[in-house]
Order: sequence, then structure tokens, then C-alpha cells
Amino acid sequence: MTASYASVGEGHHRHTGQNRPAARVDPLAARRAPDDPPWDVYLTGDVFLDIVFTGLDSAPVRGTESWARGMGSSPGGVANMATALARLGLRTSLAAAFGDDHYGEYCWDALEHGEGIDLSTSRTVPGWHSSVTVSMAYEGERTMVSHGHEPPPEEPAPEFPPHARAAVASLTPGRGAPWIAQAAGRGTRVFADVGWDDTGAWDLAGLTDLEHCEAFLPNAEEAMRYTGATCPRAAAHALTAHVPLAVVTLGAEGAYAVDRRTGESAEVPAIAVEALDPTGAGDVFVAGFVTGTLADWPLADRLAFAGLTAALSVQEFGGSLSAPGWSEIAAWWRKVQSVPGQDPEALHRYAFLERLLPTLLPETEDAAPWPLRRAVPTIGFGRSA
Repeated sequence: MTASYASVGEGHHRHTGQNRPAARVDPLAARRAPDDPPWDVYLTGDVFLDIVFTGLDSAPVRGTESWARGMGSSPGGVANMATALARLGLRTSLAAAFGDDHYGEYCWDALEHGEGIDLSTSRTVPGWHSSVTVSMAYEGERTMVSHGHEPPPEEPAPEFPPHARAAVASLTPGRGAPWIAQAAGRGTRVFADVGWDDTGAWDLAGLTDLEHCEAFLPNAEEAMRYTGATCPRAAAHALTAHVPLAVVTLGAEGAYAVDRRTGESAEVPAIAVEALDPTGAGDVFVAGFVTGTLADWPLADRLAFAGLTAALSVQEFGGSLSAPGWSEIAAWWRKVQSVPGQDPEALHRYAFLERLLPTLLPETEDAAPWPLRRAVPTIGFGRSA
């Protein structure tokens, strides 16, 4: 089935002139109530300015100058996840430190005004410069150079995170984050991922906040190292002894999930696409899975949707630049149904999209084009006076 689809290709108030229209699909519309938390998802972390060079014929060669045929700039780091969530229609609140330089101002504007993300718990740090990553994409790979400093110690995440339906946390081996337990104690459903364990310990006991999480979403290698299992599917089952819902991404094979509470498991293959840049794909996958979980979709549909959004993202360059919205999802669904010879069983796997997209992107002249290119060629380009 991996080859069954056609590859289709309140804080500070500032303004960039890059306003995006409000999402036309609210995946939680049927579940909203007057006493709901103000936010669907809360997250915190480090924001980078990403500058992405594209159209390179090869990797840069020592002692030479390389010219790129394209470039874009966008907020990166935790902003990749925040943007992916917001573009799927979730009311997203981000707590982060921003530098008081032009880069920090640009990232703040792009997130608050461009993506509609709440930054009321974020702050600008006087005298602190923004972290920057330069990414060079070529031959389906990427090379990155980053520079930054830790924010001052008086700039942690808020002591009491805002009330939200869900939160996304990145767990750090051997170090807890008090806000995770605080959020879970208020009924927030915490979804966690984890980075590579540079210590080599791979000890689940070191992930002290895992006990407060509803779901854990490692990749196959991480899952097997943490559990000692020799198979990622066995690792997923082993993880359910520590967290109710385990989701293990399998790379080109798709993803596998086990829900301890229901006894349900599901596996969905990946969609075969031509990957241009994998930056941020994992964040987009998590955002898709969180969206489906909050909407109470079946487990297999959640996996399929997460995989679809990730597949769409790798066909574009950049991290937050490539996160798909409902326009791209709807356009993909129309496209694959129109390609002759598609596998009916494979198409059936995504038939749940029909009930989500009945009024999205009718075939009129105001329908948005796809793919949707969001890259901003120059920082501050189009800035209003």
C-alpha cells in the first residue's frame, strides 16, 4: 500500500502584514462546549529562526561558494510543532523566550499574526539574541548549522501553564519539567516525544514525567532501546506498561500504536512520496495524531491522518514552512481520487476524510492552490510601515 498513492507534489502586539485566513475546518467543532478550556493545545520550548536554502545541486564544498536557487525563512524549533497544530485548526498556546533582536521580532510576528498562535505566556528577553539555524537542502537530505545561547535562568516556562485540553511535551532523560505534572493535574492530556539519549543509558526510569502522560510517541529505534525489545511492535506493547497509549513511528513502513485502556492496536502503512526535506515531519506527525485523538477518532484513523500530514510536509522545504493545513489535505484527497488505477482498499483507508471536508475548497476560483508555498524570501519582506 505504500505505493498505492500518487505522489502529489496577548503579549507584544506586532504586525508583519502576513495575516493568514482563519481555518475553515474545526476538527473539534462537535465537541466544543461553553465550559471548555480556552486552549486546545499548550506547549513550550525553544524557538529558532530557520533560514532554509533550497535548490542546491550538491552539498557545499570546502573552499567554494554555492548558490541556492531558492530560500525561505520561518520560525523553527518548537515553532514547528505549534505551527502544525494551529494549521490543523487547534487553538494553540505557546510559551517561549524570544530575543529582542530583529529575528525575535520576526518570529513573534509570524507566529502570532501569521499563524494565530497565542503568545500571552511568551516573553521577550532583553539583551538576548535569537537562536538561528541555517539549513541547506539537497538530494533529499539536509545539512544544518545552528547558533544560540540558553535563555537566562529567570526565563523558564510559566509556573502554572494555561488550562488546555492537551499539551505536547518533549521529555529529557534524567530531567523533569514541573509544568507537565501541573498540567496533567488539571486534566490536560499530555502527549510526549523524546530525543536521542546522548548518555546511552536508555532508561525509562529517567523519563520521570512519563507517568503524567497519556501518550508517548518515540520512533522505532528509540522505542526498542528504551524497552530492550528487538521489534518495534513489541516495544510499543512494552511501553504500555508505563503509559496508556504508545505510538511508534516506523519510518517508511508507517506507524504502529497500542492503547492499553481499550486493548486496541493499529498499524497504518506510510504513503510513498518523493521527500524533498524531512525537517519537521515528526512534529507534523504528532500534531496530526493529537488532532485526531482530541476529536475522538478511531485509532487507525488517527495514525493514517498523522502519516498523511507528515507525508505532505516532506514534499515541501523547511520546518514550519512545510506544515500542511486543511487546504493541502483536501487538495490531496481530491487528487488521489482522480488518478486512474488507485488501489480501492488504500483509498478506503482515508475515506474518513470525506466527513471532515464536505465544504472545504469547493471547485471555485477562490480555491487555494496546492501545494501552498509559504516561504518568505527575505526577513521583513512585506512589512507594513
